Amino acid sequence: MAGRMKGVLSVMMPIYNEERTLRTILTHVLARPEVGEVIAVDDGSSDESWEILQEIAATDKRLRPLRQTRNQGKGAALRRAIGELRMPFALVQDADLEYDPRDYPMLLEPLATGRVDAVYGVRGFGGQSAFSFWFVMGNRLVTLATNVLFDCYIRDMETGYKVLRSDLWKRLNLRGTRFDIEPDITARVLRLGYRIHEVPINYYARGREEGKKLTWVDGVKALSALLRLRLTSDRSLFGDVDVEYHRARHQQLAEQHPLKN
Repeated sequence: MAGRMKGVLSVMMPIYNEERTLRTILTHVLARPEVGEVIAVDDGSSDESWEILQEIAATDKRLRPLRQTRNQGKGAALRRAIGELRMPFALVQDADLEYDPRDYPMLLEPLATGRVDAVYGVRGFGGQSAFSFWFVMGNRLVTLATNVLFDCYIRDMETGYKVLRSDLWKRLNLRGTRFDIEPDITARVLRLGYRIHEVPINYYARGREEGKKLTWVDGVKALSALLRLRLTSDRSLFGDVDVEYHRARHQQLAEQHPLKN
């Protein structure tokens, strides 16, 4: 399995003023054999993030830095990265140190075996550090809302580790620009009929003093986005949906049941 996963992963990294942690996280990401490319989008940083990206890109051609001249939000940066994907699978990697690239093999295994097209890394908030009580409760609330609205059962909708087949990323027609990108991804995956496979991951929460940007306001916006995405028509979400592609893909996934192979 290790050989099958070598170089199959595109890492999409939205960056906004992360000079304190950027070198460290890129060192870990580029050390992973699964990584075929890193599409790093500097979203209008005012610190030294862009200079650091250029410096590291000069030593490792897998790093492809892109720059947005003004800050447009995580979602906008991610949407730009999706248009650049070259590898069969793609993952979102924040530029801080909350998520551990050593979890890549666990996240990729269900995808590499062809069992699923979407994998989420679940933060346990138990044996791991958590930002605050209200942060955890807010996360549980938006996840509960996702399960109720879309009749699914996932445990961590807001996780930063979302790994999808690149073909699926490109067909989501994402519109989120800032932190509303998380419900935007999840709602669209579920609306297209794909199941989300979850695996436990390591998580090291940072606090406000370390640059944590998410607030309770983003939680309210996530709830609003989930409701809107549930009520919006397929045509409004996806345009002319390639029904045959998704039908064939669901059939292929059904045939990859572990007990059939």
